[in-house]
Formats: sequence, C-alpha cells, structure tokens
Amino acid sequence: MTIQVGDRVPEATLTESVEFGPACPVGPTPLTTTTALAGKKVVIFGVPGAYTPTCSAKHVPGYLQNLSALKAKGVDEVWCIATNDGFVMAAWGKELGAIGKVRMLGDGGADFAKKLGLSFDIPNMGTRVKRFSMLVDDGVVKSINVEAPGKFEVSDADSMLKQLG
Repeated sequence: MTIQVGDRVPEATLTESVEFGPACPVGPTPLTTTTALAGKKVVIFGVPGAYTPTCSAKHVPGYLQNLSALKAKGVDEVWCIATNDGFVMAAWGKELGAIGKVRMLGDGGADFAKKLGLSFDIPNMGTRVKRFSMLVDDGVVKSINVEAPGKFEVSDADSMLKQLG
C-alpha cells in the first residue's frame, strides 16, 4: 500500500554524511525518520539513484535553485532520498553542491522505500525508490506526488512550490 495524505511517515533509519576526509565522506550517521521529522515541515523527494541523468541534471538542481522559495513558504528542510548508501549520497551531494542545503539521505537497503510503498525492482540493479515528492508536517503527509514510470512531471520543486500556495 502506498503512503497517502494524512498518513504518518513510517519509522525507518536512513544514513547521512556531511563531513569529508581526504579521499571520501566520513562514515555516515543514522537518522531515524520519526525523530528527524518531529516538529518540522519537510519536503522529501525520492530519486531512483544517485548519479542518474534526470536526478543529477534536473531533480536535485531544481530543489537547490528553489530552496529559498521553499523556505519562504515555511519549509524547514528538504530531503533527497535514494536507495544508495550514505557514502554515495554524500559524494553525489558534494558534487552537486547540495551538502548543507538539501539533506542527501541514503536508504541503502530500501527499507524506507518499501515502507512507503514506493519501491520497485530493476533487473540486475536491485530495489529502487520511485521518483516522488511529498510534504510532511510534523511526521504527517500533507501532499504526495508519485511519478509515472520514466516521467518527471509532478515531483519537481516547481510543482511543490505551487502546492504550497
């Protein structure tokens, strides 16, 4: 069952790294969704994978470009979720200039994606999260936008801004 408006975001552990050593990100730290969402208005968007074309060229950059506008509408944080580990998400986030702006969170085992009902399998590549965006207020889903396979039309930052009014 796919998560719906009015549902509480399920508890899952994601990983995040925002520090870098000489060669790579420093070991990611765990982040529990229910704790991290408490008392905050958060936009979460999911991408099928780090370093993929649409995700790297459009999805993450769109949220970075619109970060100030989202915050002006009361958004406390923006999260990017992918079924990659925290090291990969940190390296990708650093390359895109997202570290310290958009939280780049790894869902390496796709636990969060599965609990949201937004996982799918790609042969020989594993379980991925569908491309989506949602607005979460104090852990409760206020809006959700799930893309049709191969599309990028409703989960972008501009669509989220329109929903915020």
